[in-house]
Amino acid sequence: MSDRTTQTESQFRVTIARTGYSVLLGLLVLLILPWSLFRSILGGPEVRQRWLARIGIERARNQYGGLLIHCVSVGEVMAAAPLIRKILAEQPHLPITVTTTTLTGRQRARELFAGQVCQRYLPIDLPWLMSRLLHQIKPSKVLVVEVELWPNLLHLCRRQSIPVIIVNARMTDRSARRYARFGSLFVSMLQRLHLVCAQGQRDYENYLNLGVPRQRLVLTGNMKFDLAVQDKMVLKAQLVEKFALQQRRVLLGGSTHDGEEKILIQVYQILKKQFPELILILVPRHPQRFEPVWNLCTAVSQACIRVSEEKRCDAATDILLIDRMGMLQQCYALADIAFVGGSLADRGGHNALEASALAVPVLMGPSQFNNPEICQTLQQAGALITVHDQQDLLIQCQQWLAHTERAEQAGQAGKAVLEENRGAVLRTYALLQ
Repeated sequence: MSDRTTQTESQFRVTIARTGYSVLLGLLVLLILPWSLFRSILGGPEVRQRWLARIGIERARNQYGGLLIHCVSVGEVMAAAPLIRKILAEQPHLPITVTTTTLTGRQRARELFAGQVCQRYLPIDLPWLMSRLLHQIKPSKVLVVEVELWPNLLHLCRRQSIPVIIVNARMTDRSARRYARFGSLFVSMLQRLHLVCAQGQRDYENYLNLGVPRQRLVLTGNMKFDLAVQDKMVLKAQLVEKFALQQRRVLLGGSTHDGEEKILIQVYQILKKQFPELILILVPRHPQRFEPVWNLCTAVSQACIRVSEEKRCDAATDILLIDRMGMLQQCYALADIAFVGGSLADRGGHNALEASALAVPVLMGPSQFNNPEICQTLQQAGALITVHDQQDLLIQCQQWLAHTERAEQAGQAGKAVLEENRGAVLRTYALLQ
């Protein structure tokens, strides 16, 4: 069989796979349409705007040419922020459109770059919706942050000769197995990427094993190390005054998931007997969980405050619930100890560097597959300790609260790790040129 015949058959299989994917996705959209419409009506104008935008109905200020940068949600927006700032500083006249999938991602991008970039929701990955988006923006390059790869978007970019670059590229072992299972759809798509800037060795190897040509694959490091560090003392002073937390020590649960708040509350109730000045601050990852977490808090203590009520704490306050998006990094400045969520719950763990940047010692559960090299580097430096259950968490909190010099040493070690590993943004920016 000739190479041309083999290539034609391969292209045919890819076309069939992509067509089947589009048909199934279209049917799924039709099935969930009534429920999505109902939720958008109940959810208010922002939820309604997001739903309409996802099906291609969005009023947005279009900038032609330049970059389209896609960030799924808050984590990807935060990861991309140093690179976007670098591009804005070096090429202030270059149009940038940032797309997100979630409402919280959109809100975070707005807070960081209001007036500096155009913002849109990425539509559902149906050919006519993606084609319309590319027609409206006409990007010179598409940058995808970390991992979200959509077959029709990438296919249309290839047809229109628009380079697609994955920056801070992440590929967990679990994701790699999933992509390999649907090789006709995804592997050929990955092989046609213009460039992949891998954040770690694991990610580099997984992209390579999925068929990305070595010459299009670069190990640039993790841009999360280039996190912009704010003045901890200024942030802390502002929030101590705002929440009346003078003379209080803080155990903070950041980006928590279902089940983790209950563990933290139970640990706090024991610690409170030994350290009466302690307060627990909870920052759930997702806004739809604010109310259930509040109910959990009030079920165990009447001395609870939620930020949305604009009340100040007093000496008896046990739990402060941060039920407002965009406050996590500020709240880390308050923490004597930070537990980073999604790690006792099996969600892969969230970004421990946000706490380490402010010299806060970090505890995480064993689920760390989202950022394994970051967690490993912090652990080797003594800045992060892995706890496997509630008892582990309790013991480590007791040690750090009883021996503050150990906690301070761990916090400073984390800050040093951040400084030592910066540079991924500069390497990525150079490759974009």
